Amino acid sequence: MEARLNVFGSPLASKFIKHVVSAGKVLADSPLPAATQELVKIRASQINGCGFCLDMHTKEAAAAGETSTRLNLVAAWREATVFTDAERAALELAEQGTRIADAAGGVPDEVWANAAKHYDEEQLTALVSLIALINAFNRMNVMLQMPAGDYQPGQFA
Repeated sequence: MEARLNVFGSPLASKFIKHVVSAGKVLADSPLPAATQELVKIRASQINGCGFCLDMHTKEAAAAGETSTRLNLVAAWREATVFTDAERAALELAEQGTRIADAAGGVPDEVWANAAKHYDEEQLTALVSLIALINAFNRMNVMLQMPAGDYQPGQFA
């Protein structure tokens, strides 16, 4: 499988991706726990069907010490006992923020309130920004049909 466009060879795409990656670096350095960040990226990517991002973020999470049990249960986080209450709140916000078009009123107040119980304002800002950012990456990669499977941890560091 080949991508529809060679974004790595395009000067315009290179400029754009450089800025988007820069935003990701800001969030990686935020007070939102790194494990939570990867879980959120994985869950949004599952919902959006982005194989490229799933390949990248599951491998990055595993390289950072995440367990295979937790990685395998992200899609079933509601039934899984391996996530903290804070992680569950972040995953719920990620789902609602990713499926925003499915709810006429956007993210429900209860979902926001649950996240706000576990994260301070800076962490919530990082969480909301991360959800928006991974959704942008997912949409771009899905439209371009970016192939998955060959990613190596740290490849784009």
